[in-house]
Amino acid sequence: MNITFTEAAQKYLATLLEKQNVEGVGVRLFVTQPGTPYAETCLAYCKPGEEKEGDLVMGLEYFNCHVEGKSEQYLDEAVVDFSEDKLGGQLTIKAPNAKLPQVSEDSPLDEKINYFLQTEINPGLASHGGVVSLVEIDEGVAVLQFGGGCQGCSAVDLTLKDGVEKTLIERIPELKGVRDVTDHSNTENAYFK
Repeated sequence: MNITFTEAAQKYLATLLEKQNVEGVGVRLFVTQPGTPYAETCLAYCKPGEEKEGDLVMGLEYFNCHVEGKSEQYLDEAVVDFSEDKLGGQLTIKAPNAKLPQVSEDSPLDEKINYFLQTEINPGLASHGGVVSLVEIDEGVAVLQFGGGCQGCSAVDLTLKDGVEKTLIERIPELKGVRDVTDHSNTENAYFK
């Protein structure tokens, strides 16, 4: 578990925990909506008995940090820091993998597909106001939904076969193909009509 609490953050949190007047109180670190663009990293008080099943315990110098088990991969390389300023200071949590977990060969197929959609495909589609997302995996085929400027666009077949499918199959050899389930009869926001 590669999570860093700086000395300044630990001392600051220790003073807050002391004010709780609860023996053994610590903190709990977790990510809400992990692996999505809406992911948020959260830090909460964790009194004895408030730990959740599956939590991993990090013993720090002044207190324990309980890390939500299912958030662990999204918190890899996270840094909790505290910097003083005129108003007292600010606690920051930087978690570079919260929105997109790093994928490896062992990652589940849906995580790999989502990772490459977010990092390689959607940034390109965004220039046309478009976006594509994974609906489901059907017997090794990624079922995709286009939105924004891609919906109803006359070039979507070209985008799907030459762009999206080619990129995903290059990156994920076990993927058998892609299928589009978008209703392209709605051309209201289409980039090419």
